[in-house]
Amino acid sequence: MKREIKKGELHPNNPHKGKYNFSILSEKLPELRSFIKKNPIGEDTIDFSDNEAVICLNKALIKTYYNIDNWDIPAGFLCPPIPGRADYIHYIAELLSKKENINVLDIGTGANCIYPIIGSQTYGWNFTASDIDPKSIENAQKIIDINPNLKDKVKLKLQEDKNHIFTRIIDSSDKFDLTMCNPPFHSSLEEALKANKRKVDNLNKGNKNIKKGLNFGGQKAELWCPGGERLFLKKMAKESVIFAKQVFYFTSLVSNKDNIKPTIKVLEKLGAKCKILEMSQGQKVSRVLAWTFKK
Repeated sequence: MKREIKKGELHPNNPHKGKYNFSILSEKLPELRSFIKKNPIGEDTIDFSDNEAVICLNKALIKTYYNIDNWDIPAGFLCPPIPGRADYIHYIAELLSKKENINVLDIGTGANCIYPIIGSQTYGWNFTASDIDPKSIENAQKIIDINPNLKDKVKLKLQEDKNHIFTRIIDSSDKFDLTMCNPPFHSSLEEALKANKRKVDNLNKGNKNIKKGLNFGGQKAELWCPGGERLFLKKMAKESVIFAKQVFYFTSLVSNKDNIKPTIKVLEKLGAKCKILEMSQGQKVSRVLAWTFKK
């Protein structure tokens, strides 16, 4: 039965529904207090165009809801929106029914390691997390080493061949219940910078103290790749068939709805069965495309 999606409504199991409770968050992480200010109607908020403020909010959310200490990312790296990332986890959990001892592969985990953090601490899943950037792997490993509750749940792998996604990451003996990925959306650095400028401008409407720069950060592999999201998805689809017997469900976030149909067309030609999971965060509706080669 398909869930009725209301615009702006997070998954029922998502703990980040509703407004941020800054009293609880700042109690868990006192340094957040220096970024809290009042909005025009007198409610607590932060400046979401200020990268430092957003990172501090993330630290507080991750500590409060996932019991992770000293989470941090290097300067310039992608700072993920926690509620949206958690939604992806909760929606794909429905694909897994009541299975136990779940093994998940996170493609492009980034320096933030956010999907393994949320998935392992919420559902007890075991993660293998890959990335093509050694600095991302290094920082993610620091987060894991600091937190004993992650050490036995998350294993990192560096993808040394940038032409592949699953190859050299999935070993011949590996079995995964599910893979997940947040693909690079843009096709060039120029396109990524223009999109970020629009985002910052929207966040700062009516605000004279405008912050400059990439408010959510992001390195090349996190933000863009040749051909953008559509080509990445096509590549992932074609490579997934090689590992059809080792993975039950492949999934990927799809930001641009126009990329859904072309990807499904490729997958169906390869013999996959597809599902679309719709998610809604604020004014944005995004989708998870899931496919399997199992009969």
